Amino acid sequence: MSSPFFKFKQFTIWHDKCAMKVGTDGVLLGAWAPLGSRILDVGTGSGLIARMLMQRCPEAEVEGIDIDEAAVAQAKENGVRAFQARLQDWKSDIGDCYNLIVSNPPYFQNSLKNPDRGRELARHTDSLGYEELIAHSARLLKEEGQLALILPAEAEEEIRNLAARYSLFPTHITRVYSKETKPARRVILAFSRKNSIVGLIEDSLVLEDEKGGRSAAYSKLCEEFYL
Repeated sequence: MSSPFFKFKQFTIWHDKCAMKVGTDGVLLGAWAPLGSRILDVGTGSGLIARMLMQRCPEAEVEGIDIDEAAVAQAKENGVRAFQARLQDWKSDIGDCYNLIVSNPPYFQNSLKNPDRGRELARHTDSLGYEELIAHSARLLKEEGQLALILPAEAEEEIRNLAARYSLFPTHITRVYSKETKPARRVILAFSRKNSIVGLIEDSLVLEDEKGGRSAAYSKLCEEFYL
């Protein structure tokens, strides 16, 4: 039986009431994402990423939205200012635009649906497709704002093409490998309105060392969070 909570160095995330539990993807994005003074976490779930960004930037105004009522309640329990809302309809009551939007979005497309409705909504793109995510993020970003996402590696080309349609261009791309000998499993991307190949950072992150433990790079990235 899995634990109802996940303990980090400075806070605990309860995830017993929401569909998606604390996982590596969320932790990676929360530790990797650029920072801003006004931040929106789309599909906040338990509030994990929002809570990590609150630790990294205590002075920031951080909000989370999710379409699942139980997830919103859980995020609030975890100390996040969270709202039940669709990104497509969202307009914050503390201003129009964000410096940073982050999302660990639904990513299963054309796959079997999960009988658990909450988990299905959290993992399938039916409720928020990639294009809607990009389009409405572009709508809500300040001119100098950034969008940070973690996605399956095979979605990189699609998401970069979609982002370009809305004048968002990659500034940092990290390809994530479980082991050095395996293909990339995830890709973490940051986008801005600045279209410059010269400033684009491309790097990689291997999660496991030779003994199957956390690699030095993974440990370094998450050292302020993992016990």
